[in-house]
Amino acid sequence: MPRSVNAVASRARRKKVLKATKGYFGRGKNVWTVAKNKYEKGLQYAYRDRKAKKREFRALWIQRINAGARLHGLSYSQLMGLLKKGEVDLNRKVLADLAMNHPEAFKAVVEKVK
Repeated sequence: MPRSVNAVASRARRKKVLKATKGYFGRGKNVWTVAKNKYEKGLQYAYRDRKAKKREFRALWIQRINAGARLHGLSYSQLMGLLKKGEVDLNRKVLADLAMNHPEAFKAVVEKVK
């Protein structure tokens, strides 16, 4: 007797992938083999870029803090050294937000540690 195939589960699995690839370009959205490959590759990118996003945001915060610090005659590293020495516990995310959106508050922090 031949083995039975669980067609219901197979179709559900395919539908799940094809639903996830909706909006992809060309055959990536409706041809099963192409869609499956693109779906798996997309999951790899998503996993990798969750880590990369953290690096990119930290770099952005550092650039913003550096720009704000230079307006007050300091470099980024000098400012961070003064903050550490002055025991001011503000993380880079908060400092970057102050430098960009609240320059007067950032100036107050810089003056406190100078």
